[in-house]
Amino acid sequence: MAEFFIELFSEEIPARMQAGASGHLEAICTQALQKLGVKVEQTYYGPRRIALKADVAAEVPASTISERGPRASAPEQALAGFLRKHGAEKADLTQEGDFWVLNKQNPSQPAKDFIAAVLPEALAKLPWPKSMRWGTAGEFTWVRPLRRVVCLLDGEVIPFTLGPVTAGNETEGHRVLGPGAVAVSSAAVWEETLRERRVIAAQGERKAKIAAGMAEKAAALNLTVAPDEALLDEVTGLVEWPVPLIGKIDDAFMGLPHEVRELSMKINQKYFALRDASGKPAPYFAFAANLEAEDGGAAIVAGNERVLRARLSDARHFWELDLKTPLDQLLPKLEKITFHAKIGTQRARADRIAALAGDIAGLLGGTPEQVGQAAEAGLLAKADLVTGMVGEFPELQGIMGGYYAARTRGAAVGGAISTHYQPKGPSDDVPTGVVAVSVALADKLDTLREFFRIGEKPTGSGDPYALRRCALGVIRIVLENGLRLGLKALIGGDEELFGFIVERLRVKLRGEGKRFDVLDAVLAAGADDDLVRLMKRVDALGEMLATEDGKSLHAAYKRAANILRIEDAKDGPHEGLKVEGELPLPEENAFRDRLDAVQSEAAGLLAAEDFTAAMQALASLRGVVDAFFEKVTVNAELPELRLNRLRLLARFRGTVNQIADFSRVEG
Repeated sequence: MAEFFIELFSEEIPARMQAGASGHLEAICTQALQKLGVKVEQTYYGPRRIALKADVAAEVPASTISERGPRASAPEQALAGFLRKHGAEKADLTQEGDFWVLNKQNPSQPAKDFIAAVLPEALAKLPWPKSMRWGTAGEFTWVRPLRRVVCLLDGEVIPFTLGPVTAGNETEGHRVLGPGAVAVSSAAVWEETLRERRVIAAQGERKAKIAAGMAEKAAALNLTVAPDEALLDEVTGLVEWPVPLIGKIDDAFMGLPHEVRELSMKINQKYFALRDASGKPAPYFAFAANLEAEDGGAAIVAGNERVLRARLSDARHFWELDLKTPLDQLLPKLEKITFHAKIGTQRARADRIAALAGDIAGLLGGTPEQVGQAAEAGLLAKADLVTGMVGEFPELQGIMGGYYAARTRGAAVGGAISTHYQPKGPSDDVPTGVVAVSVALADKLDTLREFFRIGEKPTGSGDPYALRRCALGVIRIVLENGLRLGLKALIGGDEELFGFIVERLRVKLRGEGKRFDVLDAVLAAGADDDLVRLMKRVDALGEMLATEDGKSLHAAYKRAANILRIEDAKDGPHEGLKVEGELPLPEENAFRDRLDAVQSEAAGLLAAEDFTAAMQALASLRGVVDAFFEKVTVNAELPELRLNRLRLLARFRGTVNQIADFSRVEG
């Protein structure tokens, strides 16, 4: 095998595009060079380059093509296309019957020639979210002006042209610390040469150096870096030679809400927040410079502190300006903001959320004060959309409303507003407490209810209004808080919407590695819309089915159901009919007696929500049902006996079905 190496060197590539471009480069090389048995060993990406190292065969092996082509009467264009596809000429064809047939011997081809022939066209199609043309590029486009291409096979240059650039063996180091062209002869030499010229080529190494360096400098101040994986990935894509540094935040800005301060630092400056030993925000920030300075970075730190002062001064201006206007005085402005053309304004939405939040708080047993607080928080939850701070930082909606409301409306109302968008993702906490839970649920249920009302439902992978996430938020809030609510009443009895929520519950269970077929079995048995009760029942049934008794009972149920399916077609149904007279065998009498007991016992246990005991009662049927199938012939010769035994099986199926429809349970 030979080492294949390629580097595409350009002006600065946006950090958010680098990983995707690296993936596309790998896919392109894998596809284009598949005849060489390509095996990608490593990929690289950074601010000004994407690169790849792979093992390839030294040559494309000889091959024979034998393929039937177009009909002899086909248009000349069809024949030309067939020849072009196979790199053949008309002399390579023979006519067999009504068709042209290609029989061509392809000799082996050196890998260098093959790569030069196929790779440029493939690379030119590398997709970028945004691309550009420039001076000498002609029609060729790239994310930023392409400056150099290194393409080597065991150290030998593979000459080809990509846009305005001819492939060679020269790369460039750090723009300031290692400028100018330098020749390389392999991936290892390339990586080491770049390191000497102050570029760390491997993105994983750069990321680790940034994280470890900031952590070390923070530890020297008895501080820690607030974790932010997304920001760390972004910064890794911004620097080639990371130099972690720590700056100071003026005390005058520490009175700002920490979310405001830290979001401004992150969005505008790519700074990391620091925490003290108690986990509280510290008056420092960490960042990664792209330059080693002779003064140890003092001037760089001072410059970044100066820029941050200006940014935080703007944030403080918005904060102080917003505080002058109570949230309730902003409600008229919501009348001018359309939430959705078919749904109405944000003010109409606020009124609906307020009413629903109050209703939910009452259903949860809230005090009159809590009901009032929930309604008030629901009404004001969207008011911060028209504040200066949220206009500057849309990511702070809800959070800022919580701060503003807490100053004039109290902690309960402010807290409910600040958390009403939660959970925003699978790792996000859910709101707790009657007031906060009521507002968060009202917000999500109103969104679901209204979009389903106007027919804007998710289809396939499309979900422009994030309704799936909204439904999952409802499920998590209800289950993690143990809320005893009937969902159907809260969504206006919309069965389709309830089915959508249940489907998200199935997806949640599947993602957690749990049995969603058990959920289907319980729902089919007529379980209600109280999700807490539903999941208790599901968990109890799942535990029972995992036992030997449960597995055996499930098998017996399927056997009974299969018999009844066949016999019901003849003279059924047999469900609900009384077993007449005496049964001759002790096994069938024992089966009937135990069914009587379990039917009564299970009904009481289900009503008392003692689902574990109900499942245990059901599992107790195992012995008698096994004995029944072992000793009793259901299709007896005597018609009366056959009917009694079928009715007994139908009672067994019905007894099980009052707890769960076992036909929905997978084997």
